[in-house]
Amino acid sequence: MTKAQVKPRSIMLSKRANVFYLEHVRVMQKDERVVYLTETGEAIERFFNIPERNTAFVLLGKGTSITDAAARRLADANVLVGFCGSGGSPLFSATDYTFLAPQSEYRPTEYMQAWVKAWFDEPTRIAMAKQVLRKRAEWTLDAWSDNSELLKRKISLTDDLLRRFDNEIDVADSCQGLLLAEAKWAKALYAKLAQAVKAESFKREEGKGAAESVEDRINGFLDHGNYIAYGYAATVLNGLGISFSLPLLHGKTRRGALVFDVADLIKDAYIMPAAFLAGAGKQAQRDFRAELIETCQKQEVLDQLFSFVSKLA
Repeated sequence: MTKAQVKPRSIMLSKRANVFYLEHVRVMQKDERVVYLTETGEAIERFFNIPERNTAFVLLGKGTSITDAAARRLADANVLVGFCGSGGSPLFSATDYTFLAPQSEYRPTEYMQAWVKAWFDEPTRIAMAKQVLRKRAEWTLDAWSDNSELLKRKISLTDDLLRRFDNEIDVADSCQGLLLAEAKWAKALYAKLAQAVKAESFKREEGKGAAESVEDRINGFLDHGNYIAYGYAATVLNGLGISFSLPLLHGKTRRGALVFDVADLIKDAYIMPAAFLAGAGKQAQRDFRAELIETCQKQEVLDQLFSFVSKLA
C-alpha cells in the first residue's frame, strides 16, 4: 500500500473533541477532506474544514445539505449526522430526534447482547434504571458544586433534596414509579435555577420557539442544549453497538428512547444550568453552544458516558 493510500487513524470516540452545528451551508468532500461551504453570496467561496476523525457528531440545521461523498467519509470515520431545525430544535416535533448512524459491521456485540438479556428481565431492567437515576444525581451534585456562577448565586443541591430523591428511587418498584420520582426531581431543579436567575414564573415548554421573555429564552436554550446532549448519547450508544430501541425509563413506543435515558445523565448537570444562565444573560445562541460544548469537552462527558454505560451493560 502506498503512502497516499494509508488512512489516518481515527481518535477513539470517547476522546473526540469536536461537535459541529451548522446552518445554511453545504457539506461536501474536497481534496480528501470533509468541508462546508458558507452561503455568503461573495465572489470568493470560503471552505471550512471538518476534522472528521476527531469529531463525535455533526448537527445539520436549517438550510443545509450534504453530498453523498461527504456522508460516506463521515460514516467511514464513525461520525453521527443529525438533522434538526433552526437553533438546534427539531424540524417536526420536540420528541422526534433523527440521527444517521454510520453503517458498520465491526461494532462490538457484547454490550448489545448483555443489554438485551437484562432488558427482557423486568427486575433487572428496573435495577438498571435506578442506577441511571442515582448516577444522574451524583453527576449533578458534582457539576453544581463546581459551578462558580451557581455558587455565586448561593444555589446548590441540599441534602434533603438528594435524600428524598434517593428514597423515592429506592421504594419505586416500577418504571412508572421511577418516572414520578424523576419528574419531582426535575421540577425541584427547575425551581432552584429559576430562583437563581429571578425567573420565578418559568414553566418548561418544549419547542415553543419564542424569545420575548427570559423564560422563553431559557426554554429555547434548553431545547438547543438537549439536542446536543442527544448527540453525545447517540454517539455513545452507536459506539457500543446498543440499539436506541431498548430504553430503561422513557416511552417503550419511541424507537430512540434509550438516547433520552442516556442524555438525561448530563442534562441536569450541565445543560440546565447553562440554559438558565444564558437565558438570563441574553446570550447569543452561538456563544451558548460554544460554551456548552467546551464545558462538555472539559468535563470529558463522552468518556464518562462511555465508561458508565459500558459498565451498566
